[in-house]
Amino acid sequence: MENKFDIQIINLKKIFDGKEIIKGVSMHVEKGTIYGFLGANGAGKTTVIKMISGLLSPSTGTIQVLGMDVAKQKTEVLRSIGTIISTPIFYDHLSAYDNLDIHLEYMNVKTNNIQETLKLVGLNDTGKQPVSKFSLGMRQRLAIARSIIHNPKIVLLDEPINGLDPMGIRDMRELFIELAKNRGMTMLISSHILTEIEHVADTVGVISEGRLVKEASLPELKEEHRESLEDYFLDIMSGRRN
Repeated sequence: MENKFDIQIINLKKIFDGKEIIKGVSMHVEKGTIYGFLGANGAGKTTVIKMISGLLSPSTGTIQVLGMDVAKQKTEVLRSIGTIISTPIFYDHLSAYDNLDIHLEYMNVKTNNIQETLKLVGLNDTGKQPVSKFSLGMRQRLAIARSIIHNPKIVLLDEPINGLDPMGIRDMRELFIELAKNRGMTMLISSHILTEIEHVADTVGVISEGRLVKEASLPELKEEHRESLEDYFLDIMSGRRN
């Protein structure tokens, strides 16, 4: 029987310098859906995403991505995912097109969809302009393009709307929904901004001080907390409610 979860995390812990930063996190990200990973800055979102992508090793616990154990099959996992983690780095003297071309070569993927992907993120008219001339929002759009150019099965986006103006935020929101609903990509999107998660997510996981304190269907939570979903989330993010 096929596993309906593309990402499964069981009792994940991470210890830095003797201090437990991630505290027994278990998560379930369903295939072809958008999982909103909500938490205040410093709550542990980036650390968890780095462990899912194999950039950090957990102290204890297991992570399965597409049925593969990340600890044992990291190379295979990396071929199947796209990521934005922390500040994206590019070859600043090269164009957006050339940066994506190099990324595809690095991933050993042959495709002719670079221009199509640039159009998806609103960068199709940048031509030979070097990335050094890009605004922060344009660089973020390019980072999103790089995360999806090789048609990954899973996309991990850590605070992907950073630097985007309101129009860019709306454009990327629509793109994320398109990628999940019509292209079957599984997306995990982290944010500290409830409204961004609320607009796109099927499921939401809330992390507070290294603990996953809530994991539930977003439509169900909206139904349960019609009067003030925002107050509910702020309470659980701050530890006032579980």
